[in-house]
Amino acid sequence: MTQRIFATLHPQRLAAIAICVLLGSLIARISFAEQNSVIRVGGDHNYPPYEFINEEGEPDGYNTELTRAIAEVMGMNIEIQLGGWAEMRKKLEHGELDALQGMSFSEERAKKYDFSPPHAIIHQSIFARKGDAKITQLSELKGKEVIVQRGGIMHDYLLQNDVGARLILVDTHAAALRLLASGQHDYALVANLPGLYLGKELELSNIIPVGKPFGAQHYGYAVLKNHQELLSQFSEGLAILKNTGRQQAIYDRWLGPVENAGLPWKKIGQATAIISALLLLILGGIVIWNRMLTRQVSRRTEELKLQQQQLLQADKMTSLGILVSGVAHEINNPSSLLLLNLPVLKEAYLDLEEILESHYQTHGDFDMGGLTYRRMRDEIIPMLDDMLAGTHRIRRIVDDLRDFARQSPASLDETVNLNEVLATSIRLVDNTIRSSCDHFNVTYGADLPLFRGNAQRIEQVIINLIVNACQALGSAEQSISVTTAYNPKEKKLTLQIIDQGCGITADNLSRLSDPFFTTKREQGGTGLGLSVSSSIVQEHGGTMAYESMPGKGTCVTLSLPAIQGVV
Repeated sequence: MTQRIFATLHPQRLAAIAICVLLGSLIARISFAEQNSVIRVGGDHNYPPYEFINEEGEPDGYNTELTRAIAEVMGMNIEIQLGGWAEMRKKLEHGELDALQGMSFSEERAKKYDFSPPHAIIHQSIFARKGDAKITQLSELKGKEVIVQRGGIMHDYLLQNDVGARLILVDTHAAALRLLASGQHDYALVANLPGLYLGKELELSNIIPVGKPFGAQHYGYAVLKNHQELLSQFSEGLAILKNTGRQQAIYDRWLGPVENAGLPWKKIGQATAIISALLLLILGGIVIWNRMLTRQVSRRTEELKLQQQQLLQADKMTSLGILVSGVAHEINNPSSLLLLNLPVLKEAYLDLEEILESHYQTHGDFDMGGLTYRRMRDEIIPMLDDMLAGTHRIRRIVDDLRDFARQSPASLDETVNLNEVLATSIRLVDNTIRSSCDHFNVTYGADLPLFRGNAQRIEQVIINLIVNACQALGSAEQSISVTTAYNPKEKKLTLQIIDQGCGITADNLSRLSDPFFTTKREQGGTGLGLSVSSSIVQEHGGTMAYESMPGKGTCVTLSLPAIQGVV
C-alpha cells in the first residue's frame, strides 16, 4: 500500500518530503543536544542569605535553591559556580558563564544585560561604627572614605553619580564589614539584609546600620544582551514556581515573608498557648516535686547535704529548662520576622505618606484600615514603633530565660557585674513585680567593681529574694526598694532589698536560713529557697543579713567580696 502511494507522487514532491524528514530529524537532534547541554550559572560566593558557599564547600542560599528548582521544572542541566562578584561578572561578559542567578537591576546595567522578572527586592544600608555620626542620605558621604563591593550595584551607582566620597573597594560584603569594624575608614555601603546577616554571623558588635534602608532594587536573573531564549527559560521556570507556591516556600525559608503587611497574630497566639500550657505543666511539676521532697525528707542533717546539689539543678530545670528548650526557638522565629519586617513597613508607609497626604488634600478624608485617614496618619508610625519596641522586649526576655536555664559549670571563676545580674533578675520576675507592687524602685550604684563567682547562681538568689519581698506585701500600694552599692572600707559589694510587707517575728528571724523552715507551708512552701540561697552566697564568700519588724517590713542585705582594681 505504501509503495503505491509513493509511486503516485511526483519525484519533486518525494524530494521535498525527504528534505522535511531530514530537517525534522536534525531539529530534534539539535533540540535534544540543547536540552542536555550544561548551562553555567554564576553568583557571589559570600552574599548570605541569597548565595554563599556553605560549611561543606557547596553553593547554598536562596538564589541557589531557587535555581535548582527552576532547573528541575524546566528540565535544564545546570552547573552553579560561586566566586568573587567582580570575577563572576567578567566571566559572564567573556562567555565563561551563561547567566547570573542574582543581579540588581539598574537602567545603566540594562544597556548590557537582560533581566528576568525579579525574585526578590534588595535594599541598601550605610553601616557605621557605634558612636559615629548618622547618615540619612548619600550626599552626606562627601569627603568620607566609603567601603563598597567591587562591581556591586552601589559601586556602579557611585561611579555614575559622584557624591564626592573616596571609594575603598573590596571583594565581598564580609570584607567591607570587617574592615569597618577594625576601625578603618568611615562607612560601609552594603546590601541591608546581607549586612545584618554577616554582622551577626561574624559577631561584629561595634557596627550598626545608620539611617533607614534605601534603594529597593529589583533582583533577578541576568544574561548578556541577545540571550533572550536562555533568559526566557529562567523566567518561565520562575513563573511556574510562583504559581505553584514553591518559590514562596523557598523565599520564606531563607528570607521570611517580607510581603506580609500584617503581624502574624495566629502564630503569636499559638506560641502564647504553647507557653501557657508549658507553664502550667512546669508549675504543677514544681508543686509535686516540692511536696515529694517534704514527705521524703524526715531529718534536716545528712539528707539535706546529699540533695542540695541536686536541688540547684532540679529547681532550675523544673522552673525554666523545659520551657526554654521547647519554646525559645519558636518565639525567636516570629520575633526575627517582626524585627526584620517592621522597619520595612515603616519605610514603606513613609514613602507613601506624601502620596496619601496629597490624595487627602485633593479628595478629602477616606477610610484606611477601618478608620479615617486623618486619624490613622497620626497613629500608624507610633503603632509601628510600639510594635518594634515590644518585639525587642520579647527578644530580651527570651534571651534572659535561655541564659538562666543554660547548663553551667559549678566553678566560680567568672568575673561578674552585680548591676547586670540584678537587671536580668528583675526582667525575669517582672510579671510577679507588676502584679504585686505599684511602687518598685531600683537604684544602681555607679562604677561598681566586679566580683568573682557564678552569675547564674547569684541571679537565682536575687530572684528568690525579690519574689519573697513581693509575697510579703499586703497590698499593691506598699513598696519595694532595691539598691546596689560598694563599701570601699570593707571592700564589699552590697545589694539591699527593703519591703513594706508583713515583716518577720524575732523568733523566726534567726531561723530563716534553716533548711525546711517556712512560714508559708499552707501555701505549699518548702523552706528550701532561703536555705539554698544562703549556701550559694557562702560559696561566693559572702553573707546575707536580715532586719525586720512585724507589720513594718523587712530589709535583706547581700554582701559579696569585690575584685580589687577591676571595674
